[in-house]
Amino acid sequence: MDRIEPRISIIGLHVSDMRRAYRFYALGLGFPTKHKEDDAWIAFRLNGICLCIYPYSEMKKENLKRKMDEERCLSGEFLPAIGLAYNTRKKEEVVEVLKLAERSGGKIEKMPQETFWGGYSGYFSDPDGHLWEVAWAESWEFNPDGSLVV
Repeated sequence: MDRIEPRISIIGLHVSDMRRAYRFYALGLGFPTKHKEDDAWIAFRLNGICLCIYPYSEMKKENLKRKMDEERCLSGEFLPAIGLAYNTRKKEEVVEVLKLAERSGGKIEKMPQETFWGGYSGYFSDPDGHLWEVAWAESWEFNPDGSLVV
């Protein structure tokens, strides 16, 4: 094999409360899953990618194997810098998604506004503080499955 196929198959988020995270993503945002809230890990089937949630306690075990600082892992201080985005087909959907996230237990971190790159976006955080941008741009195109044409 000369090259690998470019892809991200799973985005994994470590959470402090699996039941709360399940309720936020599955029941609140409506992300489809076959998993139950008390499973050891939970996968959500999104268009073209899988979002998984795992307990921080398991991250702690893995990081201890790598001699990471236990306190930093448990407190959530040690989180990789990552940006999650939900791109909308219509400008007005940005506010709708932000409000849905808030009703589901998330927090609106920034109300939407026009951006320097010509779009319109705002931010919410999930119950564990993972930051999501909700964005729209007139120039974006979407595949039939809802994934962004890049």
